Amino acid sequence: MAHLLSTSCSLKITSCRKPHSKQLNESSNAFPAYFSLKTTKDLYCPFGSFVVQRGKQRRICTVRATTLPLDQEAPTQPGSVFHQNSNGPSPPKRVMVIGGDGYCGWATALHLSNKNYEVAIVDNLVRRLFDHQLGLDSLTPISSIHNRIRRWKSLTGKSIQLYIGDICDFEFLSESFKSFEPDAVVHFGEQRSAPYSMIDRSRAVFTQHNNVIGTLNVLFAIKEFREQCHLVKLGTMGEYGTPNIDIEEGYITITHNGRTDTLPYPKQASSFYHLSKVHDSNNIAFTCKAWGIRATDLNQGVVYGVRTDETEMHEELCNRFDYDGVFGTALNRFCVQAAVGHPLTVYGKGGQTRGYLDIRDTVQCVELAIANPAQRGEFRVFNQFTEQFSVNDLATLVTKAGKKLGLDVQTISVPNPRVEAEEHYYNAKHTKLIELGLKPHLLSDSLLDSLLNFAVKFKDRVDTKQIMPSVSWRKIGVKPKTVSA
Repeated sequence: MAHLLSTSCSLKITSCRKPHSKQLNESSNAFPAYFSLKTTKDLYCPFGSFVVQRGKQRRICTVRATTLPLDQEAPTQPGSVFHQNSNGPSPPKRVMVIGGDGYCGWATALHLSNKNYEVAIVDNLVRRLFDHQLGLDSLTPISSIHNRIRRWKSLTGKSIQLYIGDICDFEFLSESFKSFEPDAVVHFGEQRSAPYSMIDRSRAVFTQHNNVIGTLNVLFAIKEFREQCHLVKLGTMGEYGTPNIDIEEGYITITHNGRTDTLPYPKQASSFYHLSKVHDSNNIAFTCKAWGIRATDLNQGVVYGVRTDETEMHEELCNRFDYDGVFGTALNRFCVQAAVGHPLTVYGKGGQTRGYLDIRDTVQCVELAIANPAQRGEFRVFNQFTEQFSVNDLATLVTKAGKKLGLDVQTISVPNPRVEAEEHYYNAKHTKLIELGLKPHLLSDSLLDSLLNFAVKFKDRVDTKQIMPSVSWRKIGVKPKTVSA
C-alpha cells in the first residue's frame, strides 16, 4: 500500500475496521466510477480511505501520512511547539487547512506555517486527478505534496502535518480531528470550478456531494471533537449573483409592510458549484445557531497571481497556475493568452463585473480571520476582495501592459458559454477585512508586468487547445463528457 505514496513519507495507520457489507457497498459507490483509482484487483483506493483486500477479508484503514526526511522516523504524536510570552509558554494555534494542496490552500498553509502557526494539511489530492481526467495541466510544474512539505521543512525547519483522505469519509475526518486537535479549520476542500460543475450530470452531482457533505462532516467533527474550534470557510461572491442593488456583507436590513428585520442577503447562484456554496452557507449558519459553532464565511472574489513570499522561496514550493477554460480565472487566462499570442477571449459583451484580489491578499485575509475569531454561535460573513473589474476592464489592462512588453495583444468576443447578465449594476461592500487590518495589493502596472513575464517564462508549457471555453451551461447533459483530447 505504501507504494501509492511518496517514498519520503512515513505512514501510520490510525484506525482500522472491518465494515458491514452495506458499508462496503456505500463506500464503493460514494463517487462516480471515474473518481476511483484502481491499481490491481487486490487493491482499490477511493479517496476516503485505503482499502486492502486479502482473500475474502477487506478492512478499511484510515491512513495518516507525515512527510519527513528519508533518514528520520515519524514521531508517535504530532509535536508541540511553544513560544515564550509575558505570561509564560503558550502553544501556537493549531490550524487544519482542508484542501491544502490546492491553489489557495497551498499558499495559505505555507503562509500560516511561516507565521508560526502549527499547520496540518488535509487533502485527498483529487484536484490533481481532475487534470489527468480532462487532459489539463498547470502552467507551472507542480511538485508532489510530499516533496513540497519536505522542501518546506528543509528551508524553514517548520513541519506541516499531512493527512491524506477524503472529508466525505467521516471516520477519516474524525481520526484527523482527534489526532491534530485543531483550534481553527480553514476549509478550502471543495470542487471550486463553476465550469467543471456544468460539464455533465456526474460532475454536477460530484460537486454538490463533495462540497455539501464534506462541509457537513466538518461541522459535525467540530461539534463532536473540537467545539471551541473556529471554522474559516471559503465561500464565493458568486453566491450573491448580480442584483440591481448594492451587495452587503452577508446580511441586509429591510423594511416590509412597516416592519424591519436584518436577514441573510438573498442568494442568486449561477451554477451547480455556486449553489453548493449557498447550501454550505445555510448549513453553517444553522449550526452556529443550533450548536453554538463559531464560523467565518469568506465570500471570496476572483483570485489572480501565483507568487507569495513563501512560494517564491524555492521552485518546489511553486503554486499552480490555471489558464484553461475549466479552472482558469479571467486575469490569469488573459495573461497566458497574451504571452502566447492568442487573442484575449472576452465572453459575450464583456460587461460582467466581479470582485478581484491578489493571492497574497487571500492568505492575509485568512490569517486575519483566524487571529480575530468569531464568537461562539456567531456566523460572520466577510466579502473578500479588494477591487472590482469588468471583463472588458481586464482585457484593456492586459492589452496595455502587453504592448509595453512588446507583445501584440488582440481581443476577440466569443459566445458566452455561461447563462449570466453581460451588462449589469455591481457594487459590493467589502469593509470588514479592511477594518481588521487588511493591507491590499492592488492591481498595478508592475504587477501586471510581473504576471505577463511569468506567463512568458512558462509559455512553452501552454496547450493552446485548452484556451477556448469548452463547457456550455445550456448544453450540459446526462452522459459523461470528455472535455478535450
